[in-house]
Amino acid sequence: MAERVVVVGAGVIGLSCAVRLLEAGHRVDVLARDLPLETTSSIAAAIWYPYLAFPQEKVTAWGATAYDEFARLAEQGADGVQMRRGTELLREPKPDPWWIQAVPTLERVGPREPYADAWSFVTPVIDMPRYLPWLARRIVDLGGTITRMALARLPDAPVVVNCSGLGSRALAGDTSTRPVRGQVVVVEQVGLDTWWLAEEGPGGEVPTYVIPRTLDIVLGGTDEEGDWSRTPSQEVAADIVGRATSLVPEIAGARILRHKVGLRPARPEVRLERAGDVIHCYGHGGAGVTLSWGCADEVVGLAEK
Repeated sequence: MAERVVVVGAGVIGLSCAVRLLEAGHRVDVLARDLPLETTSSIAAAIWYPYLAFPQEKVTAWGATAYDEFARLAEQGADGVQMRRGTELLREPKPDPWWIQAVPTLERVGPREPYADAWSFVTPVIDMPRYLPWLARRIVDLGGTITRMALARLPDAPVVVNCSGLGSRALAGDTSTRPVRGQVVVVEQVGLDTWWLAEEGPGGEVPTYVIPRTLDIVLGGTDEEGDWSRTPSQEVAADIVGRATSLVPEIAGARILRHKVGLRPARPEVRLERAGDVIHCYGHGGAGVTLSWGCADEVVGLAEK
């Protein structure tokens, strides 16, 4: 029998779980301190890519489910969802990525200096300021609710789904969940339709990416573990623009629209399990969008046990 479910958190994970639970016939209320466009999810460049998320086997399976769903949504014209081809450039020759089974095709392409290897594939690119409101409308249309509420603890309900991300440090007492700060620069769209990723630094530890959306382009990024600051740094922004322009010269001189900082909710492994009346679903690192629909499907299964 379908039960009332309270979902805590209104980022992409919480909203996706809410949609799937409603589609399965549950009564769903979403409670969150931050509404969808105030969440870290709203800042994400949001390309499908398994980044800072573990364990690999589960991430590949969840990611494959989400990839297929985004391809379906793009075909149906869902707001903010597009399939775009792009290229990842690598500092050193590498074997195929561990997540290769999640994508239909991945092609080796000729590298370019100073990179030694490269591959190309088609992947979902999600315009989060458009997609998150689309998810929220889907919830309301299915009879669910979204309410702003700052919670000191997880609520009492027949089933609670904890999608609070970094909030799980307090709500679940999980100090293994840590912030990984990511700063981006959003510039005007200058006619770019393919995305680019590149490894920078001696060990490829600094990600550089140029992700085109319909009306703008997201440039990144940074990967600063343990940094809680949400204030954009002008020095970091200049570095991002410089790296991105070196990678994709076509964006040189593009007008800067805004600066954003998001705190990725990283963890040694994604926590997706049921503990009594609570289903925990958090710790997705930089792969919330990438894993969203796969994790949401598993949450429904746990809710119905």
